[in-house]
Amino acid sequence: MAIAITLLVLEIHAPRDTSHLLHSLAALWPSYLAYVITFMLIGQVWASHHILFDHIRSVDRVVLFLNTVLVMDIALLPFATSVLAEAFRDGHGQRTAVVLHGTSFWFMDLLFNVIWWHARHDRRLIVTTIDSAGVAVISRRFLRALVWIATGALLGLLLPPLGVAVIAAFIPYYWLHSAGEIAKVQPRPGGRNRA
Repeated sequence: MAIAITLLVLEIHAPRDTSHLLHSLAALWPSYLAYVITFMLIGQVWASHHILFDHIRSVDRVVLFLNTVLVMDIALLPFATSVLAEAFRDGHGQRTAVVLHGTSFWFMDLLFNVIWWHARHDRRLIVTTIDSAGVAVISRRFLRALVWIATGALLGLLLPPLGVAVIAAFIPYYWLHSAGEIAKVQPRPGGRNRA
């Protein structure tokens, strides 16, 4: 995830025309916008990944495989971000670019849902410290992300700026606290808790 975030900024190329540098820099606004949206969404993926594996006590081959596919999708994001920025800069292919960008995140959301469903099925792989209410909170949040991002991608087919706005609106929503989602700190035997 750190590599994908780093690669995002490499997709923003310095202007070739420096005679009107301020104008040339301003013309790169689609790259800045795509960078910020994707960076923040990858940040959410990173946080969700921590939450997911804070509640999974052990993994099996299915979880390992699905997590590998998840990382593969994350590696695609700099490309999808570059396509999105280029389409808005050129004014062509915006619908396709929004759908590509949104679908990349939707597929990740799908993988989070499948991994979580697999891990919580019969509570085989999840920790005993999470109760049914906590499991339900995480399940709803992962499902809500799946629907939200799909809605943004589909709206992008009709009106690309609206699709981008809906996808971007998930960023502030995601950071709202949901009780039961974060694992409780367990005291370490014979010692203090880590800060």
